[in-house]
Amino acid sequence: MKTEGIDGIERFTSPGKGRGLRATKRFKVGDLLFACPSYAYVLTVSERGAHCELCFTRKEGLAKCGKCKKAFYCNVGCQRADWSMHKLECSAMVAYGENWSPSETVRLTARIIAKQKTQIDRSVSEKLLLLGELEAHLNELDNEKREMNQTDIEALHHFYSKHLEIPDQAALTVLLAQVNCNGFTIEDEELSHLGSAVFPDVALMNHSCCPNVIVTYKGIVAEVRAVQEISSGDEVLTSYIDLLYPTEDRNERLRDSYFFTCDCKECTTKTKDKAKMKVRHLSTPPKPEAIREMVRYARNIIEDFRRAKHSKNILVGSAPPSELLEMCELSLDKMGSIFEDTNVYMLHMMYQAMGVCLYMEDWDGAMSYGEKIIRPYSMHYPPYSLNVASMYLKLGRLYLGLERKPAGIKYLKKALAIMEVAHGKDHHYMAEIKKEFELEK
Repeated sequence: MKTEGIDGIERFTSPGKGRGLRATKRFKVGDLLFACPSYAYVLTVSERGAHCELCFTRKEGLAKCGKCKKAFYCNVGCQRADWSMHKLECSAMVAYGENWSPSETVRLTARIIAKQKTQIDRSVSEKLLLLGELEAHLNELDNEKREMNQTDIEALHHFYSKHLEIPDQAALTVLLAQVNCNGFTIEDEELSHLGSAVFPDVALMNHSCCPNVIVTYKGIVAEVRAVQEISSGDEVLTSYIDLLYPTEDRNERLRDSYFFTCDCKECTTKTKDKAKMKVRHLSTPPKPEAIREMVRYARNIIEDFRRAKHSKNILVGSAPPSELLEMCELSLDKMGSIFEDTNVYMLHMMYQAMGVCLYMEDWDGAMSYGEKIIRPYSMHYPPYSLNVASMYLKLGRLYLGLERKPAGIKYLKKALAIMEVAHGKDHHYMAEIKKEFELEK
């Protein structure tokens, strides 16, 4: 099995981190280090009809599968090319109807198993790391994660056993743990979830809260671009998590999902934590215990909102989103008695409120929250952040929709300035966004 390698990049042993990637030549900001096609991927169910199942192209007038009528394609060519994967689900979706409900992780795992049956040589996604070499961290899994794995194993057997030769329990346990720890979420230009995938070579990169590269997507291909100057010999570092939050929160997330604590410069110095946790200047300053109590409240309400949003599933309108908006507003009122609007916990709930307003088509409400968010986002996130770009993009499109063209174009241009570095100037998103404000001139 021959290893092709990647020009300008090599696999190496990173001190204290294990395997990693490092540069063997210089890269400037915006340079493409490498592109990695997905080993296996799956379109999320909520985007069916809007994106092609095979290539993730977004367009109107997609052709549907004649049998299940659930999968959509650009053309017959895309449909035929996807059949080896779609056939795992096509008949089952017809047979189970509304009861067909495997999780996205289960769907992705089924496709990996199917590919492993036919993949003999090293794939183009495994130039530096084989899928079987992905970390599983089985020994670090707590009981809750083990139970979730077992639930997924049962779902695999239930939904896929008629069309797929499923590995034994031990092999499945390892594979699911690998997928959970190394899977990637494919997102669009506004960071909306499009699907899940595995990119072995991309997974080889280690984490830093001061990343020098960013991962974006062109269809089902992951692209890794420099967001800092990279010299020959430098380790290539990405971020596994949302970097908005303070050091303690970031490391809690890293320990829970990836089983390590970050020791990067930002985590060591905590230089941004004070600004991220900014407290109001009051005539009677809040006591340290009151601040700690509000932090505990903020963390709890964020988790409560996540559960409420998931259980009520506003995306399909099964519950009035007004309840979620009220939850946001009440929490903002309470936190605002101690926290500044630039505090990251305030920003988190403002972002959720903005999302609910967009769903409710309350454009003015969404714009109001977005305007409060954008400046502190630019302060808290690193340069060329997709979170900042997506906020500029949302605001730009809101302003254009409300026929406030100068503001709309200004924000779209700010989004483009970030996205041309993060996605590359030739990405189709650039042409689409430019067309939006060209039409408004």
